[in-house]
Amino acid sequence: MIDFSKAQFLTSASQLQGCPIDVGTEIAFCGRSNAGKSSAINTLTRQKKLARTSKTPGRTQLINFFSLSADTRLVDLPGFGYARVPTSIKQHWHKHLDEYLRARLSLRGLVLLMDIRHPLKPFDETMINWCADAALPLHILLTKADKLKRGARQNTLLSLTRSLPINVTVQIFSAQNGLGLTEFENKLQTWMHSGVLSEENEC
Repeated sequence: MIDFSKAQFLTSASQLQGCPIDVGTEIAFCGRSNAGKSSAINTLTRQKKLARTSKTPGRTQLINFFSLSADTRLVDLPGFGYARVPTSIKQHWHKHLDEYLRARLSLRGLVLLMDIRHPLKPFDETMINWCADAALPLHILLTKADKLKRGARQNTLLSLTRSLPINVTVQIFSAQNGLGLTEFENKLQTWMHSGVLSEENEC
């Protein structure tokens, strides 16, 4: 079992060539710049400042790696959306995000974070379609669920589940009160465990 509380910052990279050696198992997090990605990582790892949070969307401009063990990592990908950054930087982010997702052999799954109040924006749909084409496991976190009442949360979850490809999983989540944390941990444990088994079978 992976102990997510042992996560430590490993390194940052602005492009694929600067990433850690491509062995072991990685799970990456991506989402629009206001989806609560850093808060979710901090909640998962029980660390308030592991992933950088900011009231200014788009501050994560690098691919950030956090080690869980010698060969398992969490990866915080740059946020996208209405970040107030120059177009040239946005183009740089998109180019290297695409390179990472297509070429990273240790990548076992992608966590896509969406604000439950504003799901399925164009970037979200792009990532869902990309993962389907690449046969990459995708788990969606509907974040900030504490902002809605239970009935509204369940309606959004049900509606989204019906519209997704069959191999995409989705759940509600709140970094504020820990709603959905255990379910999320179980999903990541499954991905990490399957990655270890795959590597053992290749030996």
